[in-house]
This record gives sequence, structure tokens and C-alpha cells, in this order.
Amino acid sequence: MALKRMDNVGIVIEDLDTTIAFFRELGLNLEGRAMIKGAWAGRVTGLGDQQVEIAMMSTPDGHSRLELSRFLRPSVAADHRNAPVNALGYLRVMFTVDDLDETLARLRRHGAQLVGEVVDYQDVYRLCYIRGPEGLLIGLAQELG
Repeated sequence: MALKRMDNVGIVIEDLDTTIAFFRELGLNLEGRAMIKGAWAGRVTGLGDQQVEIAMMSTPDGHSRLELSRFLRPSVAADHRNAPVNALGYLRVMFTVDDLDETLARLRRHGAQLVGEVVDYQDVYRLCYIRGPEGLLIGLAQELG
């Protein structure tokens, strides 16, 4: 049996509305919001009786999804948002955009901060990392040529 696809990347956040607004500004579509609760969900995650508000967002092409989760119960166990780029574990999500400068300008109005610099990589990409809502690390890339 072969792998069919990567379904989504999950990010745990505190402020669902602000984070949804940020990713909508980036260009993702809100597919829906739901409350996930009860022991059945806890059996999947190993957290027991849980209550989580989620929002599923998708890229314009419909191929990639981002699941934003706000845990109401149990409380958040750890905070990795301020980890540097070379920290172990899941760290960031990268998006390709049409116009990096225009995207940065729009996202800055939602609180995004540039981590380092915007750089050109071998005349193939313009790249940067930003900190988005709640300090989330997000990569942006613009294809050149």
C-alpha cells in the first residue's frame, strides 16, 4: 500500500480568531471550524477527555491544509513558539507566494515580524522567515524567473 497524501499540518494556538485572520490574509481559505470533544478524541491523541476548537484552512490549490487547534481541555503542556530555527522537532511551515514584498507588507499589518532578512537563493527563490501570530515561525518563498 502506498502513501496517498499528506493531509494537514497541525498548529496549536491560543487565539483562534486572530490566527485565522492572519492565514486568511496570507491567502488560505477557511474550510470550517468545529469543536472536538469527548473521550473518543482523547483516545486518538492520548489526552483523555479533551475539548479542542479547531479551524481547518486550505491553500488556494486545495492540496495542502493547516489545522489550527485551540485546546480548552486539557491545558497546553508546552510552548515551543519562541524556539530558534535550529531547534529539534516540528518548527515551521513554508508557503510559496507570488510577490514576497507585497505579502510581507500585508502580513506586517497583522503583526508579522521578519526574523532575519529577505534573501535570494541562487536566483531561484527569494526567501524569508517571519514570526506570525503568537510567535509562529512561517517561511515565505517567491519563485524567481
